[in-house]
Amino acid sequence: MAVRLRLQRHGRKGYPFYFIVAADSRSRRDGKFLEKIGIYNPNTDPATVEVNFESAVRWIQNGAQPTDTVRSILSKEGVLLKIHLMKGVAKGALTEEQAEEKFNKWLEDKAARLAAKREQILAKKEKARQARIDAERAYNNLRTEKKNAVTSEEASSSSEEN
Repeated sequence: MAVRLRLQRHGRKGYPFYFIVAADSRSRRDGKFLEKIGIYNPNTDPATVEVNFESAVRWIQNGAQPTDTVRSILSKEGVLLKIHLMKGVAKGALTEEQAEEKFNKWLEDKAARLAAKREQILAKKEKARQARIDAERAYNNLRTEKKNAVTSEEASSSSEEN
């Protein structure tokens, strides 16, 4: 039985989210699966990914083949890096501590990049919000000036009649 790590679609029309599952390659896309490894939600910015590291590492080490999309997701989450470092430890190129240190450093860098992206998105939203507020203020000021001009004309014309 060939095992694939692949995405299983859920959600409504036009708003999908996916389970990352280990499934027999012959089963249907949304059919039976052996184990749920994680969740991938592309609807958020940045995309939300939750992966059970131990399960993903175990399945790949036991020969499961990830699809291209799942391989990309696992790579971005660091699962493939962890496997690579574990192979280096097995070959004697690294010690367990060095591998763990490299992996933790990579995780910290990833968290910093993610925080910077979230901050950038929030700053962009705040800037757009402030631009909308400024445009509304300018429009309100223009309306007020027009209203004052009309009332002053009416007042001057009524004083001329008297």
